[in-house]
Amino acid sequence: MSGSDLGTDGVLRCGWGNSAEDYREYHDTEWGRPVHGDRELFERISLEAFQSGLSWITILRRREGFRAAFAGFDIPTVAAFGPADEERLLQDTGIIRNRAKITATIANARAAQALAPGELDALIWRHAPDPAGPAPRTLGEVPAVTAESTALAKALKQHGFRFVGPTTAYALMQACGLVNDHLADCVAR
Repeated sequence: MSGSDLGTDGVLRCGWGNSAEDYREYHDTEWGRPVHGDRELFERISLEAFQSGLSWITILRRREGFRAAFAGFDIPTVAAFGPADEERLLQDTGIIRNRAKITATIANARAAQALAPGELDALIWRHAPDPAGPAPRTLGEVPAVTAESTALAKALKQHGFRFVGPTTAYALMQACGLVNDHLADCVAR
């Protein structure tokens, strides 16, 4: 497994961050940086669920389509979606048209809405591990699942969230800055 790579711009970053311009922008400005707010975290949960089984760049390139389709990930609006909205979403070429993932996103909005304001943020961030050992030097040192991601997945499921297994929960933790998996020699570390 590789470590950081020198980009065409002369910047050393995690290897995946140099593989496409979309990845470079996401790597340099968003991935691994702390994300707070119920709406913001609901969006990330939703996108990570849609990514399950697909390449992240597929989701990243359709992100604006997802935002448009899911009302900017406004929790009360998505929670109010009904059967007609589900059918509309299944026809929307701007998103991944997977019925199970669409219905999970709507169910997750309802689960998020059932929480008190700020509670989704607190629930997720309470699973951030204590800052630990050395930074990973290669992608092979980055785990796919941890005890914390397993606990986060379980806690989310207890609140009615779907499509949030331990691997998806860990990807959420990486994307939202609960863990810092930028490689040791990456500029974003």
